[in-house]
Amino acid sequence: MGSTQILHDLQRLKSLADIGLLYSKDEYDKERYLELQQIGWSLLSQFSNTSFEEVKAILPPAKDYPTAKVDIRGLMISENKKVLLVKESMDGKWSLPGGWGDIGYSPKETIVKEFKEETGLDVIPERLLAVFDKKMHAHPPQAFYVYKMVFLCKPKTIDISKGFDVLDVQYFPMDSLPELSQDRILESQIKLLATKVFENDHEVYVD
Repeated sequence: MGSTQILHDLQRLKSLADIGLLYSKDEYDKERYLELQQIGWSLLSQFSNTSFEEVKAILPPAKDYPTAKVDIRGLMISENKKVLLVKESMDGKWSLPGGWGDIGYSPKETIVKEFKEETGLDVIPERLLAVFDKKMHAHPPQAFYVYKMVFLCKPKTIDISKGFDVLDVQYFPMDSLPELSQDRILESQIKLLATKVFENDHEVYVD
């Protein structure tokens, strides 16, 4: 069994324990679900080399039905077919602009906000290109279960100014991409997205 499948099973274990604690009315069952929750935290801690307390802080007991997190990214391609990337401050590697979906913002509003904060650009999200399920791609293991939405974006302004939470902003040729932040985006995904744009393929890719 691969590490990705193990992580998926641990995420499901934690999720099922949370659901049981939320909806079970039997006190004996609640004790069992509480024990499963503790086991889930313990195994995730061992699997991720993270302390038990850190795992509990990252994945606290659910107060509502557990659902996947949503990562929202934007693809911007220049007239000379280069892709705009930001250098992440967390790991010093490159990614498409974007981040977690924010409560109170639609997906389009989120990517507009993220582009402005990270690149200084005002953009128009033209259309949704893809919805990726991270477990179906070669991303490193992650405690959260994540869907990734990617929009094709067009600039309304042209002056780039690096945001406080990124190290750099640059355009790169498709055949000469820098070291990517694998947790956020993969080269195979960027090339899939770019192909859809270049071929004017309007069908949304969905895992």
